[in-house]
Amino acid sequence: MKIFNNLHAFLWQSMTTNNCNTYLINGPSRVLIDPGHRALFDHVELGLRQLGLTPADMDLIICTHAHPDHIEAVQLFKDTPALFALNEIEWQWAQGIGKQMGAALGIDMDALRPDFFLKPGEVSLDDLQLEVFHTPGHSPGSICLYWPDNKALFTGDVVFKEGLGRTDLPGGDGNKLKQSIKQLAQLDVQWVLPGHGEIIAGTEQVQKNFNEIEQFYFAYI
Repeated sequence: MKIFNNLHAFLWQSMTTNNCNTYLINGPSRVLIDPGHRALFDHVELGLRQLGLTPADMDLIICTHAHPDHIEAVQLFKDTPALFALNEIEWQWAQGIGKQMGAALGIDMDALRPDFFLKPGEVSLDDLQLEVFHTPGHSPGSICLYWPDNKALFTGDVVFKEGLGRTDLPGGDGNKLKQSIKQLAQLDVQWVLPGHGEIIAGTEQVQKNFNEIEQFYFAYI
């Protein structure tokens, strides 16, 4: 699904099987955000094939956080040129409690070791510039990515359309999630590209969503 020039979304729409949305920035450098579960990666691979691409054409894989439904398919890029990046705080969590969660699902977290860590601030690849925000609350090292040229915000599991990330998993923290969302709400955003559910388009709709989350959901976390 083409969102705008150089951005494609592979939205997960099953109501019975959990997986995440995956996004492709298809520029001079190709960046794949949140590849999802390994066993369910075929829907992303099909989308890439329709664009004339394969996993071997990716330059960088970024995961917003280390929950299995976002990170497991990173293993499929082990023998490709793609580099893998994650926040260092999230990797430390993944090596502790996250490793136990992964083991329960048959996932070897050591096989997902990042090539480098994402820190808050700018990351540049060729003519692509992204801003990294540390947004804990759903998980300790969760990050969101802001693409200022297109006013696009990749929110992982921090913000959804009419919702926010759960805080009852290991490492979750409701107060931190509130602060993370307040930080994101200050950005000039025209597109919210969440880890699950529908994309939000338009500045007014984006701001309305942030306002409703604060008014109706903050009381419950």
